[in-house]
Amino acid sequence: MSAVLAEDLTNSVLLTAIAAPNQATVLSDECIAFLTGLQEAFDSRRLELLAARVAKQARYDAGELPDFRPDTAKIRESHWKVAALPVALQDRRVEITGPTDPKMVINALNSGASCYMADFEDSTSPTWSNLIEGQIALRSACRGLLEYTAPVTGKHYQLVARDKQAVLHVRPRGLHLNEKHVLINGTEMSASLFDAGVFLFNNATTLASRDRGPYLYIPKLQSMEEAAWWNDVLGYVEQSLKLEHGSIKVTVLIETFPAAFEMDEILHALKHRIVGLNCGRWDYVFSYIKTLRAHRAYLLPERTQVTMTSPFLRAYSELLIQTCHRRGAHAMGGMAAQIPINNDVEANDEAMSKVRNDKLREVTAGHDGTWVAHPALIPLAKRIFDERMRGANQHHLLRHEVVVDQQDLLKAPYGTITRRGFANNIEVCVRYIAAWLAGNGCVPIHHLMEDAATAEIARVQLWQWMHTPGLSLHDGTLVNELLFQQCLFNLPSRLANQPDVIAREKIPQAIAMLEQLTESDVLEEFLTIPAYNELP
Repeated sequence: MSAVLAEDLTNSVLLTAIAAPNQATVLSDECIAFLTGLQEAFDSRRLELLAARVAKQARYDAGELPDFRPDTAKIRESHWKVAALPVALQDRRVEITGPTDPKMVINALNSGASCYMADFEDSTSPTWSNLIEGQIALRSACRGLLEYTAPVTGKHYQLVARDKQAVLHVRPRGLHLNEKHVLINGTEMSASLFDAGVFLFNNATTLASRDRGPYLYIPKLQSMEEAAWWNDVLGYVEQSLKLEHGSIKVTVLIETFPAAFEMDEILHALKHRIVGLNCGRWDYVFSYIKTLRAHRAYLLPERTQVTMTSPFLRAYSELLIQTCHRRGAHAMGGMAAQIPINNDVEANDEAMSKVRNDKLREVTAGHDGTWVAHPALIPLAKRIFDERMRGANQHHLLRHEVVVDQQDLLKAPYGTITRRGFANNIEVCVRYIAAWLAGNGCVPIHHLMEDAATAEIARVQLWQWMHTPGLSLHDGTLVNELLFQQCLFNLPSRLANQPDVIAREKIPQAIAMLEQLTESDVLEEFLTIPAYNELP
């Protein structure tokens, strides 16, 4: 049951959630006034951009295919570069990502990684307490004051010396999400503006005084117009907080299929503050499926068979490297989702071999850094980049030989759908949704760190397979409602034997949600939108 917590003096802002501990630390009256200004200045334009996404997808559903824009050819063909990169971001060879709870923030900053992306998006379930706790943790970390004591073990965590900490980046939620706990003039606030606004209001001046940005990761962009929106938002923030123009630096994740055709344009729209693009490959696979859902020619096999050596992913990665280096920006590699397997030496060796091969592929191709999901992978990834990347980055590798056209970015891999792969997609969806509804957005499942992006791949694959007439598994079984229900029926007994299942009490709710999402005639754009409506 929501309760009105606070109302500002102009009667335009309502906070509609049970108060989180120490909430006023990051949501002062001054911060709320700042958020109000952001929302009033930029939300209507955000809604127009979202409407443009819907219209674009309708054209794809009607038969059109994504392609490079003829109206922006001059941007792609002309010679220009982004602004010079700050010293703190010259070397980003290994980055770790994860949620924003205090223990994670301390461990990530102390991890030995070059950078830590504190994530309010795909690895955070946006309960009000998670959001506020995360903002408080980051505020304390930016001041060198964050400490944490584990309630059960009593183990104490504190930050290492500032010069040994990873450089902090923060990822706010995407443009498509609202923050239902903050109503401004009767309208739910943009989650992007809330996350970025609260972080920047509380920490930008502190970080700027230490030449640490502030730095953001921008998710889920689909076009240069959306990049321009962020550029204007951050310019407004700099002016409001009396920061030097261009001091807020951003890295943009290329994690939607339409954005792959506008990488030059996105860099150009943010050229005074962008420092790189990132291969957000799991969300990119999700977006590829979602964007091309009406085109049977681009049906993907089960997700374990979709790797970075798949034609469309290899082309995307190489085009990103070429584009970034031509413009003087970093080309960041993708996430290694593997986690250590402590009780099985052979399985652990196989998992680490996959990580090793993936990072070797990235550094050889010309990436300037990479992502890992677990601190134990940092030494492995760092060693590979140290051996192959002797300087701070690889901007000198211009990859002139790379030629990527529309068909290269579209080309799907060959593969199959096995019964095991079909059932595994269902299990991942149910387990992830259950954990997310219980407030956990980063979930280890079968030795992989699953977040919203990887769960989304499983979810949209199920929808697409179920809505493709005549589709069969590798063994000839027809993919239909009967198969789906059989797998669902068997799932609870399978999960009963798996001790690592999180939030078992939410499994029935998660099953019901997956049924609704999968059986609907209309593909839900994002799992997190209906799931968010289920959060208290």
